[in-house]
Amino acid sequence: MARQFDALTEQHRAFIERQKLFFVATATADSRINISPKGMDSFRVLDDRQVLWLNLTGSGNESAAHVQRDSRMTLLFCAFEGDPMILRLFGHARVLHRLDPDWESCRDRFPAMPGARQIFRMAVDRVQTSCGTGVPFYEYRGERDFLNPWAARKGEEGLRRYWEEKNRFSIDGIPTFVTEKSG
Repeated sequence: MARQFDALTEQHRAFIERQKLFFVATATADSRINISPKGMDSFRVLDDRQVLWLNLTGSGNESAAHVQRDSRMTLLFCAFEGDPMILRLFGHARVLHRLDPDWESCRDRFPAMPGARQIFRMAVDRVQTSCGTGVPFYEYRGERDFLNPWAARKGEEGLRRYWEEKNRFSIDGIPTFVTEKSG
């Protein structure tokens, strides 16, 4: 049975800390719905109503484009080991780019990762748990050793060129402002 909460509890926070994977869902009124898996050490709970996630360079940039038009975001954490549970965080997010004044203070909460592209700060307005009994067991074997070395080889200038070429617009043509200061 699903349960709803107005804020994160200590049990929710502990569950989030144990997870190696989470999913981000965003959309605008007239865009495709995007669901992206996220991993690595890229998520932080600030308090019972505020979370951050560090967005690393990837082939697309849908979340950044969507959030700048419609701030709604849903995050999903799912137990693949131990007791079953699905945890959803509903709220409104703001995207921070490297040129934004809050970038450094938020970026300092994460380990150095060369492909860091944006940070999302989400105000949580609803937390929902559900059973998750239909989710299979999966064993965590470790992080893939690809993204950080790839980004390090590209270097700052190479990443900027990649963002200009591949990350400036969503698949629906919505600008991401990845190389500019956001509003």
